[in-house]
Order: sequence, then structure tokens, then C-alpha cells
Amino acid sequence: MTPTSSMPTIRAWQINVVLLCIGAGMFVLSHQLVQEYDHFTIGFAGVAGWSIVLYLIAVWLVLTQPINRFTLPIILAVAVACRVVPLEAPPHLSSDIYRYVWDGIVQHAHINPYRYIPADAHLAFLRAPHQDIFDNINRRDYARTIYPPAAQILFYLTTWISPTVLWMKTVMILLEGITLYGLVALLKELGLRREQVLLYAWCPLLVWEVAGSGHIDSAVIAFVTLTLLARYRRQPIATGIFLAIAILLKFYPLVLFPALYRRGDWRMPAACASVIAVGYSIYSSAGMLVFGFLGGYTKEEGMTTGARYFLYVLSQQIPGLRRLPITAFFIFSALVFLAIIVWAWRRNRSSDPKAAFLAPAFALAAALMFLFSPHYAWYIIWLIPFFTLMPNLAILTYLTGFFYLYTTAWADPGPKMYFLNKTLYAGVFVAFLLQQTLSRWPVHHHFFKLKRTAEYP
Repeated sequence: MTPTSSMPTIRAWQINVVLLCIGAGMFVLSHQLVQEYDHFTIGFAGVAGWSIVLYLIAVWLVLTQPINRFTLPIILAVAVACRVVPLEAPPHLSSDIYRYVWDGIVQHAHINPYRYIPADAHLAFLRAPHQDIFDNINRRDYARTIYPPAAQILFYLTTWISPTVLWMKTVMILLEGITLYGLVALLKELGLRREQVLLYAWCPLLVWEVAGSGHIDSAVIAFVTLTLLARYRRQPIATGIFLAIAILLKFYPLVLFPALYRRGDWRMPAACASVIAVGYSIYSSAGMLVFGFLGGYTKEEGMTTGARYFLYVLSQQIPGLRRLPITAFFIFSALVFLAIIVWAWRRNRSSDPKAAFLAPAFALAAALMFLFSPHYAWYIIWLIPFFTLMPNLAILTYLTGFFYLYTTAWADPGPKMYFLNKTLYAGVFVAFLLQQTLSRWPVHHHFFKLKRTAEYP
């Protein structure tokens, strides 16, 4: 708020005290999350709801209030503390991490991880020494691994040190350190407060999905962030290498390529293609099996029929469109991406192209999520670094709304989840309209003034 003669000036040390109190509350909620694994107290929705409240207050403080050189250490200390709490607890909300460990174990037995399903008789000799891992693998009776080559290399290196869930989760948290480094460096070079990294570091969704469940999306985020940093610094070879690694961890960062590409520069795409080719060549002995369960997963998740795309299902509720073919939705999605790509190329030719790629890259990532309408929270966490660099109300609503709603009883496939998504998308749309209105009628600046520059009192 803007200080006046009748209002005492808020000092940075006071903001730090408040942040410490909020951080303590978030630490308690991280502990409560683990407690909810075993018995109901306030429920996952209760933990998520209160975590969001504290997070929103902290975001407002770090974006609008005075800070000093002690603020960043406080932010980082709280972030570490909140992640340490669920680290030792067994994953409860997802079992994907057991597949990570198993794939690493298989590779250490000198077997291509794409060749056999976990329950295959050829791998029977690995079960007894790692029975707990095997027993918790989802789809172990019919699905080969779905994870691309860079993910497999990461699994191999991690299990080379220790083939345990605890160590795999530890590595995923350590990879967040790379993300924090990249975000702080980018914020500094963009002339923004380093402390804005709180938007990433304190996001409770990351505590749940990385520290709690150990999802490999943490590694994806790390290399996407390095890609953005290299692109900002105009390092095309590094940009291509980091983007390729991100794609080889999970495929979806491929959507960023059009925003990152600079016309006339062949080095970035050449580096990207080379790394991808090398990655797949390492596991080429499996032939076409190197693509693993990807085809089966798309069918299982309703991606081929359109059953999982909320906007497609919503359009079918309109009179006259009940029999709208899925092809029409794919064409619509392609047109959306094409429009963003054209915008990206035009921005990259602007008078200040150095950071012009950020907004289109953010738009491509967000469009993929809104059109894809994922049912799992870990898919959307890669939007958080973009949100940290370019905060906006619509994405904040999407991240927090998704996080909360998918911890409620509405997160049940069918009519309930359809209502959940109607609520989520309606909230995001209202937030978008509100943001557009406020940007054109900035009366709110009298009460809410952003202080995002790198200057310190």
C-alpha cells in the first residue's frame, strides 16, 4: 500500500517477521499433510485450502511490500524446511516413483528398461531383492515403462547410488535447486526482485508433488528453466541441449520450441535434434518398444476418444454439437497453437527481442494444459516457473484452483469431475476478465501497488 501521512510506514524487517510466521504455518501444514496419510484430521482438502491461503498472503507481501537482504534467505530456508518434512514419508498420493526406481534397477542388471513389463518372467530374479519396489509399481502386469531416455538415464544414475524411494525423492528435491538457481538468475537479469522466487519456492503444490510424491516433473522444470535462461542469454547451443533434455524427460516441453526458436539460427534446433537422436540411440536395442507405454497411455486416459478433454466435452453440451467429432477439437487446438506461434515469431522480431520469447512460451505451455485438461496435479507444476517470472491472476487461479479442487470429493471421474472442471475453468475465465479490466482501469493501484523492481530499501 502507498504510505500516507496518516499511515505508518511498513518496514522490511516487519515483512520478514510476517513471512517467518507464514513460513512456520506452511511448515506445520507440511507436517499435517504427512499425518493425513495415516488418519483423517482436516483432510487433504483442508491442508490444501489453508496452504493456499498462506501462500496467497506470502505472494502478495513479496510482490507489494518492502524487503531487504534477509528476505531471500528466509524464503529459501522455509522452502527447504517444508520439503524435508514429507521427504522420509512413503509416497501416498501417487505410486509413479516406484516405476522410476524399478527402471533404474533393471538397467543395472544390464537390461533395456523398454524391453519387458515389470511382471515379465525375464525380470523375476530382480523381484526378491526389491520386493517392496515391485509390489508398488502401478500397471506392472501389462505396461512397459513410458519414460523417455533422459528420464531413464536419471533413474540409472540415481539408483546407482541407492535404489530406494527415499533417495529418488531426494534427487527430485535437489533438482529443484537448479530451478531456483535459474529463476533467481532470470529475475535478476530481468530487473525484478530475486525474492519473487517465493512464488515458486513456497507453492504448496510443489511440496505435495515433488517432496511428497517425488515426480520426475521436478527434473523437467529444472531443464525448462535452464532452457529459458540460456535463451535469454542468447546461447543457442545450450538452449537446444537443455530443451532436448527436458523433452527426453517428458515429451510436453516440445511445445516450447516455436517460442524459443530464432529465425535464421540453425544451431539451437541442430543441438536439440542431436541430443534427442543420441538419447534414443542409447536404448535403440529395444526397437519400436523404445516408445514404451505411450500409445497405451493415450488410450487409457481417453486422449484418442476425447473423453478426457474438458473443452471438447463441454462443447458437446451445446445444442447441435453433440456429435462433434474429436477431429474438430484437434483442428481447433492446432489453430490455437498456430496463432500463438505466429505471435511468438512477430514478438521475436520486435525492437527488444531478448525477453520477447517468455510470454509466448508461457502461452504455449498454458494452452497445452487448458486444452489437454490433465487430471493429475503434477502435470501443471511446470507452469509455476513461468508464473514466477510473469505473475498473473488467471494462472494463479488455475494453479491454486486445480490444487484445491482435486483434493475434494469432486475429483471423481464422471459427472463430478465435469462439474469440477466447469468450476475451475469458469474461475480462470473470470480471473482473466478481472485482470483485463483492472489493466485498463487501474483504480486498484491506489490500494495495491506492485513493487517488483530489484531495488531494496
